Amino acid sequence: MTGHVHHSHKGADLAEAARDTMQRSGEQWTPMRAAVFDALASFDKPASAYDIAEKVSRAQDRRVAANSVYRILDLFVGSNLARRVESANAYIANDHPDCLHDCIFLICDTCGQTKHIDDDKLGRGVRAAAAAAGFAADRPVIEVRGKCADCEEE
Repeated sequence: MTGHVHHSHKGADLAEAARDTMQRSGEQWTPMRAAVFDALASFDKPASAYDIAEKVSRAQDRRVAANSVYRILDLFVGSNLARRVESANAYIANDHPDCLHDCIFLICDTCGQTKHIDDDKLGRGVRAAAAAAGFAADRPVIEVRGKCADCEEE
């Protein structure tokens, strides 16, 4: 896999790492951004902007528009705080925002669980193949569909 060990964050530690990463990039960590990140991180599967907007709306007892959430999610993806699962138009919190890798997702077609893995060798291979075809791969995303171990047992 990768040539280094990730420090994966969880819970309050994840929110703090996200805030620190955002602030290091020169962005503000506003209460709305914190609420969207907390909602995103609370899902155990990829969540759509609508899912997140609904959760934030309930928590704040006021309507939060999905368009506002989309803008924040775009910022999070650009800051490496979240990853976009392209085929599902959904997002997951990046549990190691201080480390940037190409996205490789393992997506269960049965239960929807999505696992983000890092494989620098595979990422380099995709970038090299793209370059050989005269294409600059700015943000490779690989999605592998199948069954997770839990669903495979059923």
